[in-house]
Amino acid sequence: MLSNSESVETKLQRIAEKARKEPDCQFTSLFHLMDIELLRGCFEGLRKDAASGIDRVTKEEYGKDLEANLSRLVERLHRMSYIPQPVLRVYIPKPGSTKQRPLGIPVLEDKLVQSGLVRILEAIYEGDFIEDSYGFRPGRGCHDALRTLSMEVEGGSVHIIVEADIKGFFDNVQHDWMMEFLGHRIADKRVLRYVKRFLIAGILEDGVFRATEEGSPQGGNISPILSNIYLHYALDLWFTRLFVKSCEGRARLIRYCDDFVVCFQRKNDAVRFRAELDGRLGKFGLEVAPEKTQILEFGPLAELKAKARGEKPQTFDFLGLTHFCSRTRNGRRFRMKRKTSRKKFKAKLFAFKEWLKKSRTLPTPELMKTAAAKLRGHFAYYGVTDNSQGIARFDHEIRKLLFKWLNRRGKRGCMSWEKFAKLLGKYPLPKPRIMVNLFATR
Repeated sequence: MLSNSESVETKLQRIAEKARKEPDCQFTSLFHLMDIELLRGCFEGLRKDAASGIDRVTKEEYGKDLEANLSRLVERLHRMSYIPQPVLRVYIPKPGSTKQRPLGIPVLEDKLVQSGLVRILEAIYEGDFIEDSYGFRPGRGCHDALRTLSMEVEGGSVHIIVEADIKGFFDNVQHDWMMEFLGHRIADKRVLRYVKRFLIAGILEDGVFRATEEGSPQGGNISPILSNIYLHYALDLWFTRLFVKSCEGRARLIRYCDDFVVCFQRKNDAVRFRAELDGRLGKFGLEVAPEKTQILEFGPLAELKAKARGEKPQTFDFLGLTHFCSRTRNGRRFRMKRKTSRKKFKAKLFAFKEWLKKSRTLPTPELMKTAAAKLRGHFAYYGVTDNSQGIARFDHEIRKLLFKWLNRRGKRGCMSWEKFAKLLGKYPLPKPRIMVNLFATR
């Protein structure tokens, strides 16, 4: 039994240690961790400007009487009288498309409770997840996944890549399977009941309630870890414990949430994987998106074969970057290089343009400060090894857009390139530069 005098962090660390040492352990007593201390920390971690849910309660408003609010929340949680509210569904423009993307906004207290459950689930499952599972995990981001992929492909034994994407993953998570997966490690009925309540909380759209019989909670803090748990059992363990053992050559799956690539040494293993993947995912209500899934020759051998045929080697997209076969500067060694994918480039440019349309009336200092922040964010993600041209081209297009829309704020021709240069001297934009070395060790 854990001492009440211990901090929440210490208790979670103890649980994490036990989970790592005892992979078959079922945790029967977890819900006592959902106390004021834990939820206060979750509250502090919420964004100040986060949109409010159907009750319209903001972080600022809730925080005015924080201790009393948290005390009442904890009391309801432990009486099992807390019922999650439906998620408010709104739609935002999908960059680079005429379609709109659905966005779910939970109420503030639901965000707190979900964040608390996430802390508990992370303590248990971080030790269970495979090394090659990335995304929505502490210290394991997209650049870590890309770095691992570089090491694998340039190791010399990869000749085939299977690029895959799961179709509408978050909408098709099966609740029964989700609860069964959680039951492997969690026997605390209160934790399981609250997860189930969030799964079935429903959606409110244009004042109309719709029940959620499948899918992961939209916009919820808990959705990413539930998704990782789901794919851990549905895909990762199957691949690492069963499929790989039947392969003739080397095989490695690298997954970032529902987006993954698989590296193979032998083509027959790749073909068999692709054939068996549909059946494996189908068992859990999932399917791959055919238009985003392909088997392609890739690697040092693929480059030589393509050259002999007078063709260019095939490319594939992963995490917003197009990966292609190339050589080191002296041409002696194979290198996998990357550039911003055409789709993402257009989408990011479109999103910036839409922001400018809405924000062009802002005071110039504020407009330029926000534009600079957006550019820094772009360079922080896409400024990876070998993508200097991609980020430089994006920077060039952004400056052209800024000049165009600033010119529209007054009479036509009021902003010359000379004046624009002076403006940039006063409100400088960050210069494009490589921010992430994908060949450094983690």
